[in-house]
Amino acid sequence: MVAATELSDLVRPGMRVALGDGCGTPLALHGPLSRAAEGKGVRLVVGWMPGLAPDLDPEAFADIRVLMGGPGVRRMVEAGQAHVVPCRLSAVPALMAGALRPDLLVATLVRGPDGLHLGAEASYLRGLVDAGVPVAAVVSTAAPLAEVGPPIPEEQVTVLGETDAPPIEIPDAVPTPADEIVARHVAGLVPEGARVQVGPGRLAQAMVGALEVPVRIDSGLLPDPVVDLDAKGLLLDEPVAAYLCGTRRLYEWADGRRILHPIEVTHDIGRLSAAGAPPLIGLNAALEIDLDGQVNVEGVGRASAGMIGGHPDFCAAGVRGSGLSVIAMPSTVKERPTLVERLSRPVTTASHDVEVVVTDRGVADLRGLDRGERRAALLELWDGEVRS
Repeated sequence: MVAATELSDLVRPGMRVALGDGCGTPLALHGPLSRAAEGKGVRLVVGWMPGLAPDLDPEAFADIRVLMGGPGVRRMVEAGQAHVVPCRLSAVPALMAGALRPDLLVATLVRGPDGLHLGAEASYLRGLVDAGVPVAAVVSTAAPLAEVGPPIPEEQVTVLGETDAPPIEIPDAVPTPADEIVARHVAGLVPEGARVQVGPGRLAQAMVGALEVPVRIDSGLLPDPVVDLDAKGLLLDEPVAAYLCGTRRLYEWADGRRILHPIEVTHDIGRLSAAGAPPLIGLNAALEIDLDGQVNVEGVGRASAGMIGGHPDFCAAGVRGSGLSVIAMPSTVKERPTLVERLSRPVTTASHDVEVVVTDRGVADLRGLDRGERRAALLELWDGEVRS
């Protein structure tokens, strides 16, 4: 039961509200928040929305700023009802502390033995909590307690109700034959003991599932296949991540592990590439790559199919030190090459942060090559097929 009247009292005219993101976004508060904001000129900030958000009404808000994206905001973005702010994930905390600082955070919390905590994500929410931003919360009895942070001061939180609904479930997608070939190529690039980063999506899950040596997970998110790694004895140490993204199996496995850290930790390029640390192997997918090795992950044409997220952060970290920045993708989508003469969206990740490109046709190692040699290597990998 959610106290909608109390939320309406908290949402003041003209204020900026940050909505908890990830699979733990407070679905029970989406509708009440929309109704509380209607006619008040409220500005909304949202991050990563990997699940649908049918009760979030974009017309209730005077302005919506989207910092990452996902299915939950795709329709409002494509309809022009929300503005996507182009920023890498590591820059989000600075935005939230400055230009987009909210007056209220609406989030899902869980109750641990020592008090209230964030649940299925730490993301940029922990930074807002630590900065003293008031929190309007629904307390979940089904979300995992997986955040490393201290309990949130009770006086900072207005509890609006409880929910027994678990975090949004993102089921494992069945990999395509091309995914499986790419994943096998990628597995051969990962040395034993390395730290592995992986993004969202079907191919990312296939890459984690194909790993055959013991590794550490140091990533923006944790998908379901991490549970399988652990079951196979291939998971070294506790993972480091900002989000959980999977099914109830993952959430039950993560409960009590305290493995979720804020973005200020997970996406810190200095920490990720620190001398003496195990090598970081960044395994990132892409929608398109051009002949110079520039990458687009935001969308193709008018479709907002992706997001910037931590892609440029982990690619940049991978090229430093003893790590590796890998871009993995199918060679064709809907029978059209994913190698293009010109990207259909702005560059997400620069070519100098791309070291190895993997497709179902093989591997192109671009390290140490000049511009002309890189172009030739990519053309060879795609058998000369380029989309104009």
